[in-house]
Amino acid sequence: MFGKLFNNKSEKQKSSIKHPEVTLGQSESVNTALSASEKVQVIEETLKSYQSQNFPVGVYEVCSDIAVNTKKANTISVELTLPFPCQGEINCIADSLTERLNLRVNIKVNLNINAVRSFSLNGSGNNIKNIIAIASGKGGVGKSTTAVNIAYALIAEGAKVGILDADIYGPSIPTLLGLKAAKPSSNDGKLMLPIEANGLHAMSIGFLVDESDATVWRGPMASGAFSQLLNETAWPELDYLLIDMPPGTGDIQLTLAQKVPVAAAVIVTTPQDIALIDAAKGIAMFDKVQVPVLGIIENMSYHLCENCGHKSHIFGEAGGEQMAKSKQTQLLGQLPLDINIRQDADFGQSPVLENSTSDLACLYRRIARNITGQLFLQLDNTSPLTPTIEYNN
Repeated sequence: MFGKLFNNKSEKQKSSIKHPEVTLGQSESVNTALSASEKVQVIEETLKSYQSQNFPVGVYEVCSDIAVNTKKANTISVELTLPFPCQGEINCIADSLTERLNLRVNIKVNLNINAVRSFSLNGSGNNIKNIIAIASGKGGVGKSTTAVNIAYALIAEGAKVGILDADIYGPSIPTLLGLKAAKPSSNDGKLMLPIEANGLHAMSIGFLVDESDATVWRGPMASGAFSQLLNETAWPELDYLLIDMPPGTGDIQLTLAQKVPVAAAVIVTTPQDIALIDAAKGIAMFDKVQVPVLGIIENMSYHLCENCGHKSHIFGEAGGEQMAKSKQTQLLGQLPLDINIRQDADFGQSPVLENSTSDLACLYRRIARNITGQLFLQLDNTSPLTPTIEYNN
């Protein structure tokens, strides 16, 4: 079926292609008279030398299988097996190779996602591979909206995703998914079935409590309710379960972070100083419960004028970047202050679903890739960045 199959690792070779997400490579094309084996070699060398935030040592180094089919006259088909979703970035590499080889290069990503930490939950919790907390030090920074759009972006990248609303007092996931009136059902009277919205499996206290009712519970009751939502939901097989954490760094947040086997956390903030101060508290909270923080998402980073395209930094500039440097973590991405995000949220829609090729959708997909890429690179034992220990007898 495939012209060549290779999975041996070798030393990284030089190439002029740096980062196809920024530039699609050199303008000069490779001679079209290359043999099939020479074309495969160009692809192999490109996969070895390509570098980005999620592939610091190249794509080739993290592939478990690479198959190349050169039998079609004007097309080369490549299949990669990778440990995290990154189809959007790989598409850029395919476009670059298409330009270089003067023939169509299609690259398909097969996912082999593993859990970065072992854990056991009641019910169907063992169907979940990785749990990622989306948190913020304060409210009003767009955490829940960001969490939902990242979930949809991960689905667009090929992953199986769920989202759990941990904000017992102010659940917003039902509204953001356009499921205000939805009620979960059960097949056995024991476990609730999550509500599905465009491939995203969701559970929230908002599905169980009327929207107009106030949830007046003390901390232990709220924590108990959240544990039930997590453990008494019949989750399907999920690569990632995103936890939309309540804002703040109080007792409830600490309890939830301790009770849930979270693999890692992501902090959402805005660039303004008051939000950054609280974001730093959020990082400190996860440090106390020994949950790694993958990085920071800077929301409402800037506003683009619809008429002239001028970029205005309404809430300050580069605050998230400076915070990431000071806390020795990653800046996972910057999102604009855009009326379309607000309108989609109000109507239970997502820019990732409404226009998958829009600038907003591409931003969310890039951030989603950065989150799962950093989860693998920083925490997975098979990561090329994981140090190896050699024993000398």
